[in-house]
Amino acid sequence: KRENYIKRGVGMPGDTIELKHGDLYVNGKLEEASDKLQYKYKVITNGTSINKIKLRDLGIALDDIEERSYGYSLPLTLEMVKEIQKFPNVKEIVKEESQEVEADIFPFTPEYYPWNVDNFGPLYIPKKGDVVELNLKTLPLYERIIGVYEGNDLQVKDSVIYVNGQVADRYTFNMNYYWMMGDNRHCSSDSRYWGFVPEDHIVGKAYFIWLSLDKDQNLWNKIRWNRMFRFIH
Repeated sequence: KRENYIKRGVGMPGDTIELKHGDLYVNGKLEEASDKLQYKYKVITNGTSINKIKLRDLGIALDDIEERSYGYSLPLTLEMVKEIQKFPNVKEIVKEESQEVEADIFPFTPEYYPWNVDNFGPLYIPKKGDVVELNLKTLPLYERIIGVYEGNDLQVKDSVIYVNGQVADRYTFNMNYYWMMGDNRHCSSDSRYWGFVPEDHIVGKAYFIWLSLDKDQNLWNKIRWNRMFRFIH
C-alpha cells in the first residue's frame, strides 16, 4: 500500500540523523528549524480560559485545542508562542517532551532501540552500495528494506538469518533511502513511524499550494484563500 504524503526530506542517503529533546541533528549538527515547525506546548494559565477565537485567529484549529487542568495543550510555532505569551492570563508556556519509550516508533523493538518521538537515534540512512552487518539486533532496522522494498526472501530460523535461502550476516543495499519528517513534530505520521523511504517511493517535490482547506469550516468558508497560490519553501 502506498499513500501520497508531503513531508520534509530531512535525511539523505549516507546521513546519520538523531533527535534530542525534539531537536533534529544531521551528521551531528543541529538543523536550523523552519519557521513552520510546530511542537506541542503546555500553555499554563492563571485558571481562566483563553478565548478560542483568539487561538483560531493565530492559525490553531479548534480540533487541536486540548483543554487540560493547567490550561491547554496546543501545537504551536515559535511565532505563535510569542503571541500567546502576551495574553494576560498566560503564566508560562513549556514545550512538551515524550519521556516514555514508545513501542510504535521505528524499528518497533524497544528492547534494542528504546526511542520515542522526541528522542530517537542515532540512525544511519542507507545509500546504494552500502554493506551492513546483519544480526538479530540490526535486522529490525533493515528487514522491511530487504524483504519488501528490495524484494528478497527474508527468513529467520533458529536465530539464523537467511536471504534468498542463503545464510546472511551482511547485506548490500540496491537503492538509496531517505528520512522524512513533518513540520508538526508531535502530530505527524512520518519516518519515525514508517522507517526509511526508498528512492522509488518518492514521486516529486512540492512547490506550490493550489488548494488549502480549513477543517473547522464548511462549504465555501472552508477554503483558506490567504494560503492558496503560494510557493512552498
